[in-house]
Order: sequence, then structure tokens, then C-alpha cells
Amino acid sequence: MTKLPAPPEPLSTPVFDSHCHLDVMVGDRQASSGDPVAQAAQAASASVSGILDDARAVGVTRLVTIGYDLPSSRWNAKVAVAHADVYAGVAIHPNESHASTPEALAEIEELAGRPEVRAVGETGLDYFRDWASRDDQHASFRAHIEIAKRTGKALVIHDRDAHDDVLKVLAAEGAPPVVVFHSFSGDADLAKKCTDAGYFMSFSGPVTYKKNDALREAARVAPAELLLVETDAPYLPPVPHRGKPNAPYLVPITLRCIAEVKGVHPDELCAAVNANGVTVFGEW
Repeated sequence: MTKLPAPPEPLSTPVFDSHCHLDVMVGDRQASSGDPVAQAAQAASASVSGILDDARAVGVTRLVTIGYDLPSSRWNAKVAVAHADVYAGVAIHPNESHASTPEALAEIEELAGRPEVRAVGETGLDYFRDWASRDDQHASFRAHIEIAKRTGKALVIHDRDAHDDVLKVLAAEGAPPVVVFHSFSGDADLAKKCTDAGYFMSFSGPVTYKKNDALREAARVAPAELLLVETDAPYLPPVPHRGKPNAPYLVPITLRCIAEVKGVHPDELCAAVNANGVTVFGEW
């Protein structure tokens, strides 16, 4: 069995994980990228109940599990029904956007309309990988924007090496009322543009990485009222656990890093993140 990272010191104010992939963590869906960290997480033989228990033990009391294709979205919506402390997001990931057929998108919209599903995502643009053409990615992204608007759910964006085009598509299509840049990867300039547009920015493990000064500066300038914290588990574990499986119970490490960067007490940041969570995902 794979050895998981040791738990961090518990938070004194509870908080939530705004983005993770429970299906990949428990091995019900294979990590399509063959990512070794995800494979290690699956080898750990975790269960949803165990993941939730480990998270609660350090003050991470709720989480949002995110879909990346149609089977994943169905699975996550089902798990959100079974667990009161879990909400779901549903979408077809930009890397899978060749699968965004009219029939698939219609089912994504049906899932998005359910009460346990609180987000349309992750969707967006990925120019780092070439698994799907840019034309397919743009068409799928636009379709998901419209689904978010029709269902009244938050739009959760995957933006990898595509900052300018993501902003252009949102401006051209008309962004839904609530937009979240998942695993925010831009600099202070992008953070200011998101702030001006009222977009939420969710920071993950890379904000703790030694060389990511520009990302920490982005966290510093992002206003507290637009901040979220996530794991993207089982991906992107924070320092000192790079190369190991990530999980919601590691949220405190990333949150404390952001609090230090912003010069605030972790309790203050937890309160802000929780308030933002209600704005984005609704009451729990």
C-alpha cells in the first residue's frame, strides 16, 4: 500500500476544499494522463468515507469533487448525493473536448441542474497539451459557459497556458455571474484582471513551490473576497510532499502559505474562504 503524507497541524477554524477529484483518488476512474502521483493515490486504496474522515481531522470539513468527462461527472454527482459534505461539478475537460458531442453536453446540462451539483467545470482551455484541437476546446468551452448561465451554477475554469484566450472567450460570450479560475496559475497582472472582472481565484499546492514567486505575488494582490483554496487532489501536492499523492487533508498547508503571503492570520483567511464558498457554491 502506498504511504500517504503525514497530516498537517489541524486548522482552528474549519475550511473546505474547493476542487478535488474523488473518483481518481479512490480508483473508480483511471487517471487518463497516466500521472504517477494519481496512480500512487489509487494504489493507496482510499475510500470516500476515509478521505472525508482524514480531512475533518485537520479542519477541512467539506469539499467539491469535480468531473472531467461524462462518466466522471456522473460518478461525482452520485457521490455528492450520498455524502452531505460533498458537492459536485460536472463538465468535459478541455483535454477531452473532442467528446463534447451534443448528446454529451445535453447530459452535462441535465446533471448540472441537479441540487447536489453546484458547478459546471472543469472546462476551459489547455494549450500545454495537444490532446484536443483548439477549435474543439473553444467550442466546448463556449458550450459550457452557456450551460452555466442556463443552470445558474458556477463556472469552474481550467486555464493552462491560455490566460489571454480564456479571458477573451469569457468577454465575448458573456461570463456567468460566478466564475472560478481553478488552480490559478497566472501572475499578479492576471490576478488584477480577474479582480476587475469579479472572477474568483482558487489557489492550490503550486503556490507553495520555491520558484513560484510570481504565483505568490498573485495570491498577495488577489482580494480576500475573491479567494478560494483547493488541492486538485490527487494532483499538485504542496511542499514538502511533491511527488506524493495529494488529498483534501493537505489544504491547511496551502492555506497557511497564502495567509503568510497576505500577512493575515489563517483563521481570518479561513473565514473569508468559507464566505466565498457560500457565494460560489451556495449554502451547505
